Amino acid sequence: MEDIFKTVGNENLKRRLFFISEIDKMKTVMRRTLLTDGSRRENDAEHSWHLGVMAFILEEYAKEPFCMERVLKMVLIHDLVEVYAGDTFAFDREANLQKEEKEKAAAEKLFSILPADQGKELREIWEEFDAMNTPDSRYAAALDRLQPFIHNLLTNGHTWVLGNVKVSQVMERSGPVMEILPELRPWMEEQISLAVKKGWIKD
Repeated sequence: MEDIFKTVGNENLKRRLFFISEIDKMKTVMRRTLLTDGSRRENDAEHSWHLGVMAFILEEYAKEPFCMERVLKMVLIHDLVEVYAGDTFAFDREANLQKEEKEKAAAEKLFSILPADQGKELREIWEEFDAMNTPDSRYAAALDRLQPFIHNLLTNGHTWVLGNVKVSQVMERSGPVMEILPELRPWMEEQISLAVKKGWIKD
């Protein structure tokens, strides 16, 4: 544990301070998604912040009731494990084969820094997000899929072109958004069709 915390007398507080310093590494984990001005790639911390704002901006359009506090926790911690596991490009099939194993190992390492009860809580929230089997996790996951979709539209289909993706892949990735935020479905389908015509997505 970092030397700067060695004089903190309370062991649980020491663990929490170290965890806080460790997750600063999120700011250095670069995603494939570009900022909307196309100037550079976004990092994990920026992505998580964006989802947090989206959570309450789009609340009224959610198909089912959810707990805002839990959703905010989910979107803020859903990518924390990437401080050790790194980002996995959504459209890299080979890399995604090892993603689950890498992220589980990273979760064990990261969340064990915290006091046991708090580490367990965050680990369970992280696992729930991935499972997408509750109203909270379905809404959080929909936001996670919607944000890069919007960024692609504003950056000439950057990650779609990068991944050489097909319509079926984009539809599969966008499915949770259309299901949980049904008012977005007609617009998203229209945008996907336009992206095909522009050559950003393969038909």
